[in-house]
Amino acid sequence: MSALIALRAPSAAERLADLAVQALVDEADLSPKPGLVDRRGSGAHSDLHLGLMHASAHALWPAFKEMAEAAQAIGEVGQPLRETLGQLGRDGEAEMLRVTNGVNTHRGAIWALGLLSAAALLESGASAERIAMTAAALARLEDPVAPHNTDSHGARVCRRYGVLGAREQAQHGFPAVIEHGLPQLLASRRAGAGEQNARLDALLAIMSTLTDTCVLHRAGLEGLSRMQAGARAVLEAGGAASLAGRRQLRLLDRDMLALNASPGGAADLLAATLFLDRLAPAALAPTGSN
Repeated sequence: MSALIALRAPSAAERLADLAVQALVDEADLSPKPGLVDRRGSGAHSDLHLGLMHASAHALWPAFKEMAEAAQAIGEVGQPLRETLGQLGRDGEAEMLRVTNGVNTHRGAIWALGLLSAAALLESGASAERIAMTAAALARLEDPVAPHNTDSHGARVCRRYGVLGAREQAQHGFPAVIEHGLPQLLASRRAGAGEQNARLDALLAIMSTLTDTCVLHRAGLEGLSRMQAGARAVLEAGGAASLAGRRQLRLLDRDMLALNASPGGAADLLAATLFLDRLAPAALAPTGSN
């Protein structure tokens, strides 16, 4: 971010980029997450650590800003915006890989938060559901110049198991976020769970139903079943704020580590949940307005 930005009020696109990066940092910091990088360590990953996740998140700020600016300049859902977002996302991914020395830290999050940043600019002040549906309309448009990597982990998993991946989550309006993550986050807050426990509960709600292709890749259908059942067990025991829920959470963490399984897809969608949660109508209002 240039020094000039600090001398003036940030634009709507800059504030959205701030929110997207903060959502990624908050997701990384949240602890204890089963099988995932957090403040305790690297989880089921040998090539990731918390500092790398932070560096990756901050490296994506320009890409998120430019995606929101593109939405502002083009002004509507359509092929021009979809293709522009695709190119900006690929540029952001290249910068991420440069910063991480080739480690895929946030590829799925670029897709989700990039779409949501653009949709939030187009739908300033709208509900999370409306923003998610606008993002879905963008996701359903084809990007004719996008490379078709049919040999990626996600593509192979989707073919093998006949499941939907991150692309389909976006195309359907992020149901894991809108129907599970956000409602659980708000319910746990209302119940007095505390913010960190409420965020853990939101992650678990996503994990309890999500067909996480990251887990399928590492641990197959058995791993996916154990992830979903373990996440439900935590919530049924009272959630992360309860002693019984914490016991179940420790068991789930041990299970994921034993399987070498990391619910990275759920982590990306938790970041999307935190991003949408912060998008109160006032968030994009011009500084100094009523």
